[in-house]
Amino acid sequence: MTQLIFELGHGITCIDTLYVRPGVASCYLIEHNGKAAFIDTGTTYTTPRLLDLLAEKGLTREDVEYIIPTHVHLDHAGGAGTLIEALPNAKLVIHPRGARHMIDPTKLVAGAKVVYGEEAFDKLYGELVAVPAERVIEAGDNFKLSLNGRELLFIDTPGHARHHFCIYDALSEGIFSGDTFGLSYREFDGPEGPFIFPPTTPVQFDPVAWHHSLDKMMALKPKRIYLTHFCMVENPLELVTQLRARIDEYTGLAEAADKENLYQNIVHGLENSMLAQLEKQKSPTTKKEALEILKIDIDLNAQGLQVWLESRE
Repeated sequence: MTQLIFELGHGITCIDTLYVRPGVASCYLIEHNGKAAFIDTGTTYTTPRLLDLLAEKGLTREDVEYIIPTHVHLDHAGGAGTLIEALPNAKLVIHPRGARHMIDPTKLVAGAKVVYGEEAFDKLYGELVAVPAERVIEAGDNFKLSLNGRELLFIDTPGHARHHFCIYDALSEGIFSGDTFGLSYREFDGPEGPFIFPPTTPVQFDPVAWHHSLDKMMALKPKRIYLTHFCMVENPLELVTQLRARIDEYTGLAEAADKENLYQNIVHGLENSMLAQLEKQKSPTTKKEALEILKIDIDLNAQGLQVWLESRE
């Protein structure tokens, strides 16, 4: 049976949102002195499972004070509106650049449908619910929030998206990183440790800003990172070196790609890079399995790198 709930200590529970397949995306419940917050929400389809989890833990819906998407991409924030409807005391805490898209998700939906297509959008995300403006808190760089006495520090972390923040939790000495600390799927873990890579998703990929964001995160000296994709990883000093190398490698292969059939050439370069790194990490997956797992990520990364190249020109 696939494990869907992970108890990580420090009052933190990781929940598999079952986005696309098990093991792709997670969100987190933080409990402290009888109050709670969700960091990232999954999609609309995730909401019933999060509400069930509260009941299983003996928490009421009134006990949830905050819903905190790290950014407004829909695998992270798609369920925010339905959660707000169900949790009467909760406020939505969101990056200032993302607030308007939570209050009126029209442009967010339209943009996602361009990337995924209408049919896939409906299957992945369902209907988005708007968040009332009076229930929104905008959290800029160095914003601090108290969860019933537990301090959460917000840091502005563009690179993957300009509407992205990460949250440092002093109690666990961990950072809830959304996508800024990369993607790392647990089935790839081998004797040489996790395989981690950046999601260069369209349309706001910015490698210079991303390196700066990693500088800010590492200055906090975290002991662990709570990834959305997927679950908790430790040894962030080792992983950030790998992540920085992949950011530079992916931009380099995009710049070097033949401009004729640019997208396909970037895809080919990403496939070769990822397979080589997985072999180096002694991943237990076969090449065929790895490419199947990474198919969507490679497609989105190639799209994002192409947009990045074209925007510079």
